[in-house]
Amino acid sequence: MSELTHLTTAEIEAGLGQVRQSPKDAGVLELIVRRPQVEQRDVLEEGELDLTMGLVGDNWIERGSNRMDNGSSHPDMQLNVTNTRFIHLVAQAEERWQLAGDQLFMDLDLSEENLPVGTLLAIGSAVIEVTDQPHTGCAKFAARFGNDAQKFVMTPMGRQMRLRGLCAKVVQPGVIRQGDRVQKMMG
Repeated sequence: MSELTHLTTAEIEAGLGQVRQSPKDAGVLELIVRRPQVEQRDVLEEGELDLTMGLVGDNWIERGSNRMDNGSSHPDMQLNVTNTRFIHLVAQAEERWQLAGDQLFMDLDLSEENLPVGTLLAIGSAVIEVTDQPHTGCAKFAARFGNDAQKFVMTPMGRQMRLRGLCAKVVQPGVIRQGDRVQKMMG
């Protein structure tokens, strides 16, 4: 078995055609990942989205945010959502997707143009709302997927396409399941 190497910028650019073909209005929730503790991941077949807790059992609420003056969790950053086609490209294997640190992995066009702030997404019996909080890469993302991937998601095009993903909050609690249809609604 060959050792995994991080993709170069040219290799990432070459793979963007597939990412651009992501569905616009209705996609699929391909993976749910709960983070009960730092560096711990639980892949779920089914999850519960709660107005206060976000993904039930996830440590989002305990971690807090440096974007809040008091260090509490940011209400508009309950959920991190990423595009499965892009994460598949940079992770190079599905078993490495969860290393991205996101909770919801969707085959859906997450671009600013397709999902402006305020857009609602119906998943299972839940509804989430795209928020204005940017989802940016970090040192962990660079270590896991490469410096070129980290730099690429922060380019103007990477930001517009939301290649690092987007932040969302729960607006209607409910149950979500791997394989659920993700339906874009108007905000």
